[in-house]
Amino acid sequence: MTNPIIADLKSRYTAKRYDSSKRVSPADLEVIYEAMRLSASSINSQPWKFIVIESDEAKQRMHDTFANKFQFNQPHIKSASHIILFAHNPRYTREDYAKVVDKGIVDGRTKPEDREQAFGGFAFAELNTDENGMTAAWTKSQTYLALGNTLHVLARLGIDSTSMEGIDSELVGEIFKDELDGYVSEVALAIGYHHSEEDYNAGLPKSRLAMEEVIQVL
Repeated sequence: MTNPIIADLKSRYTAKRYDSSKRVSPADLEVIYEAMRLSASSINSQPWKFIVIESDEAKQRMHDTFANKFQFNQPHIKSASHIILFAHNPRYTREDYAKVVDKGIVDGRTKPEDREQAFGGFAFAELNTDENGMTAAWTKSQTYLALGNTLHVLARLGIDSTSMEGIDSELVGEIFKDELDGYVSEVALAIGYHHSEEDYNAGLPKSRLAMEEVIQVL
């Protein structure tokens, strides 16, 4: 198959070592950030925040979050070009959704007189809110939609990446408390360019289950 989308996905893999001398260009970062912003989410809730770790000072802080566990991911923090924390709102409320509704009015998606009617979608958020007002299971899932979208964009741009669920969410929450401002990050993404000699995964063939094992057309 020669479709460029398939070519993107065949070339994409999880980088295991990064070349610390290479950085993602400002032009590519602009595309990446806009792609994250445009990611899909249930009821267009956008219950996320993306914290981009770029400076040496911020990288040191992120490096420190590996003090207790997941040290196998620690080398990526300083060698990758950027680290992105995908954070979710664990208590998504009607007031949070109001920002989405009001932005829809500004953008011309919703008529001002239909504002109250536009809150109908929030019923789905309520279905995913527990007795303590927690929505984390639902909002965390939305961050993975953004993550998947970002992975494909990076592949199209020829930028390597490493998804990391292996982060200490509690320590990340402490060290980046001010930036997260109540949001929670349980997954991060390293981006940059792999080390040509040390990244053993770069040269391995892609391996996936056969089409007939994972897709059933009725």
